[in-house]
Amino acid sequence: MASGDFCSPGEGMEILQQVCSKQLPPCNLSKEDLLQNPYFSKLLLNLSQHVDESGLSLTLAKDQAQAWKEVRLHKTTWLRSEILHRVIQELLVDYYVKMQDTNVTSEDKKFHETLEQRLLVTELMRLLGPSQEREIPPLLGMEKADLLELMPLSEDFVWMRARLQQEVEEQLKKKCFTLLCYYDPNSDADSETVKAAKVWKLAEVLVGEQQQCQDAKSQQKEQMLLLEKKSATYSQVLLRCLTLLQRLLQEHRLKTQSELDRINAQYLEVKCSAMILKLRMEELKILSDTYTVEKVEVHRLIRDRLEGAIHLQEQDMEKSRQVLNSYEVLGEEFDRLVKEYTVLKQATENKRWALLEFNKAYC
Repeated sequence: MASGDFCSPGEGMEILQQVCSKQLPPCNLSKEDLLQNPYFSKLLLNLSQHVDESGLSLTLAKDQAQAWKEVRLHKTTWLRSEILHRVIQELLVDYYVKMQDTNVTSEDKKFHETLEQRLLVTELMRLLGPSQEREIPPLLGMEKADLLELMPLSEDFVWMRARLQQEVEEQLKKKCFTLLCYYDPNSDADSETVKAAKVWKLAEVLVGEQQQCQDAKSQQKEQMLLLEKKSATYSQVLLRCLTLLQRLLQEHRLKTQSELDRINAQYLEVKCSAMILKLRMEELKILSDTYTVEKVEVHRLIRDRLEGAIHLQEQDMEKSRQVLNSYEVLGEEFDRLVKEYTVLKQATENKRWALLEFNKAYC
């Protein structure tokens, strides 16, 4: 099977690379990799037809979308109930705070007491759970029938519910205006009509900004994938450059190293000779500054006389050496004669000294 059956060298590779980067985990595949592995490229292309951008199969992606839709629906329902419950709790808290500061009317007192009573009974009934048979006994031995007796009167409940709608709407309006002023502080000075119009469009504005953030995150993700791909390519190029540099060093620098060493040796030799000449010149300069012409002439005469005396001494020493050499021919007999001569000379010296002393004594 030829690779041209499923991709072309130009546009096909670009499309396949985009598919790999968006629908499949990033694997840093280049055009050369795809061209060198045609069967793997075909596998990736076929696989991309059965998965979405997140990598899930189309069936799982559809089921997941439906599940997320149901989750959002339940979440919306729960949020509505939770918001209403919190608003009612805030109404009661505000009422008790207000009651401590100022006097409240009997109508407000009746409304909030009826509301609180109804809220407490409803929460207790929710805690008791369904009325069917249970293995666990009910809380405190109470049944729903016991709680229904604590319900406020139906007339009071109808009246409270009618007013509750207005109170909840007023509380929600305050919260919406607070949110609007937080988002746009300049709206604080606007009238309620203008604020209501801005609040009506605030949801669309926030959704639009959220979409912009998601688009920016998607672009950032694509840029990160592109950066990873370029980083991998840069690393490969850098490794090739380092290999080329290493080869250049081995092939060219080592060849010229011997010639460079020879030139350095010649340079050092010439520099050493120059230093020796410089030292000799400094020596001669010191001598010329120390000795005048007259001193040099006197030293020359002294040197000539000393050299003449040395020459005469060397001649006498040479003659003595020749005489000694002639005596050495006699061997042991010469040594015996030298000893006898020494003894006779010493005896003569002693007698001469004795005679001299004798003459001194009689003179």
